Amino acid sequence: MNKEMAKHELEGLKEFQNKGYTHNYRVEDGQLVDLETKKRFTTNEVRIIEEKRYEGMSNPSDMSILYVLETNDGNKGTIVVPYGPASATPEAEFFIDVPKANFKA
Repeated sequence: MNKEMAKHELEGLKEFQNKGYTHNYRVEDGQLVDLETKKRFTTNEVRIIEEKRYEGMSNPSDMSILYVLETNDGNKGTIVVPYGPASATPEAEFFIDVPKANFKA
């Protein structure tokens, strides 16, 4: 996992889109949803390839994580998730539950 703080999420999104990570996801009802295909995935069906953490430009406590993902159907994409002490969001809960074996070392 890459825990280095980067400058801006858009840079990371563009970088990984250029590498073929073109699907976009959201978390809904405890599952990851592909915004294009509407296919749903459980935490066991997701592999985290990389994560990049970002600080807010105007407020360093506004943090987020860009997750770079592969799903069990072979699609590759990204999702940006709030991160920090006040980020008890459905997205954060989903990624906490992804098995450690599904993180690329």
